[in-house]
Amino acid sequence: MGSFVSSLLGGGEALAATEESGSPSEPSRVIAFHSSNRWQLHFNSYKQLNKLIVVDFAAAWCGPCKFMEPAINAMASKYTDVDFVKIDVDELSDVAKEFGVQAMPTFLLLKQGKEVERVVGAKKDELEQKILKHREAPKYAA
Repeated sequence: MGSFVSSLLGGGEALAATEESGSPSEPSRVIAFHSSNRWQLHFNSYKQLNKLIVVDFAAAWCGPCKFMEPAINAMASKYTDVDFVKIDVDELSDVAKEFGVQAMPTFLLLKQGKEVERVVGAKKDELEQKILKHREAPKYAA
């Protein structure tokens, strides 16, 4: 009975097909923070590492932020050696203020707790170039 209901609701085979196709139904590698304390713990844990973190400062009402979301998710899937974080400026305004964010979207590229680049606006090509510039290239790349 359950499989019959699933088939009526588009489950089962349809779900398997979307998972194989690499559609947006895949879980995102972008970590969204909803607590300043949790963000601070995460941020502090990266201060000793040379790993690149891309912080997306966005807002739910921001059209350009919504435009950039699929590109950010794609970059997060493509550059698995880089961590991607999303912070809603209305939810964590103290974090946005701490980093001097005045427009959305703003993307901060951080290494060892320090800002190495900043991209303001929906400039996905510029953001990707700066990610390529600052990421640690995988040692096994051909």
